[in-house]
Amino acid sequence: MIEKIDINGNDYKVEESFKKYVEKRIGKLDRYLPRGSKKDVHVRALVTEIGKGKTEKYEISIAMEIPGGKVIAARDECTNVFAGVDLVEAKLTGQIRRYKLEMQPHRQKRSLKNLFIKRK
Repeated sequence: MIEKIDINGNDYKVEESFKKYVEKRIGKLDRYLPRGSKKDVHVRALVTEIGKGKTEKYEISIAMEIPGGKVIAARDECTNVFAGVDLVEAKLTGQIRRYKLEMQPHRQKRSLKNLFIKRK
């Protein structure tokens, strides 16, 4: 679980149930991170109320600071803040997987011919 999660609201009062939901959903994203950078990840979540009145919309933006200076961020607008967190989580998952592929060294591939040749 990611332990450093800051949740703030801009024109939105952040409730305890929303905090728990964000910690549960975003905290699980550490399973996709490379092993060396899991401990020092810092997450900042910001919820902004955009439309007031008939059409209430919320903008959810989440930024993950990974050691080494890399920042992975995602943002989405939705009418329900809980659904917005789910959408942002899906976006972050894809970005983290791409980041992990870039960071991990690839193994050298051997051809089939070299596997069957006896070495002395």
